[in-house]
Amino acid sequence: MTHTNFARAGLLALCLAGLGGAAATGQIVRTPAPSPSAPLATAVSVPAGSELIFLSGVLPPADPHAPPGTTQAFGGDTRAQTIAALDRLKQTLTGLGLTPGDVVQAHAFLAGDPARNGDIDFAGFNAGWNQFFGTPDQPNKPARSTVKVAALVAPGALVEIEVVAAKAR
Repeated sequence: MTHTNFARAGLLALCLAGLGGAAATGQIVRTPAPSPSAPLATAVSVPAGSELIFLSGVLPPADPHAPPGTTQAFGGDTRAQTIAALDRLKQTLTGLGLTPGDVVQAHAFLAGDPARNGDIDFAGFNAGWNQFFGTPDQPNKPARSTVKVAALVAPGALVEIEVVAAKAR
């Protein structure tokens, strides 16, 4: 075995060992973040044989009566837009027989808010996010990445979110 193949085999063994707990239980395992108040899981292990569902990114719905190209056209500030985007994702999940509790990974894209001199409103995003994840009614938190982008596809949109859901069999 070459050094490269040996390294690959070792990496594969480490990856499989890390999934051992999930594979052994057949359950999705969420590793909490160091702070209980964190709005995400540090890691989520999905056992082999689980169904993975990839949802495309969604923006908040546009209001045809609001001035086009404005944040008001998508519901206003980052918090409101986050809630609206997550509501849309929740509707899609429901249609697939899933819930926000089945989300194991999320990617959030935040555009700078003109009302904040182009800065993102990360606190506003988390305030909207926390209404869907880590609540008493829905305690599951997904792994999550949040990035600032120069702009989203629709002028005035501040938030786009895509998720991966999993259902253990």
